[in-house]
Amino acid sequence: MPKNQFNPITAAGYRQIQAEIAALETDRPHKIASLAEARAHGDLSENAEYSAAKRDLRHLESRLRFLNKQLQYAKVVQPSTNDTVELGKWVTLEFLDDHDTATYQLVGAAEADLDAGKTTRVSPLGKAITGHHPGDTVTVHAPAASYAVKITAVSLTAPQD
Repeated sequence: MPKNQFNPITAAGYRQIQAEIAALETDRPHKIASLAEARAHGDLSENAEYSAAKRDLRHLESRLRFLNKQLQYAKVVQPSTNDTVELGKWVTLEFLDDHDTATYQLVGAAEADLDAGKTTRVSPLGKAITGHHPGDTVTVHAPAASYAVKITAVSLTAPQD
């Protein structure tokens, strides 16, 4: 990633990455011990336990490098108190084709999790709604089709069900 290019992220997303790094660093000594134990079993060319332990440690180290890069280039964004759709805010939408409603939090790319109601600002939906206000109707240009949504609410906190 070039210098001066940062990835916007919410404070909660930043803390989530920090927590995952801490958990992986706690697990690292166990992975190293497993590898050492498997190595002690002899012939490495036919030692499936050794291969698995080596793969697990490599995966852990790779994930740590990735997460540390995420934090290195992260820029924590604090949403404003106005009603503009922006990173960190919760947005309730009405899908005009079927009048279904859904609420999403607009988050950085590293935080996206549709099952948790978090959509990234670089997704077709995120791009379409960013900068808009309650009452606005916008067209989302997705890869398979375009559709319209109406922004019905914007807030700093998740709506209570």
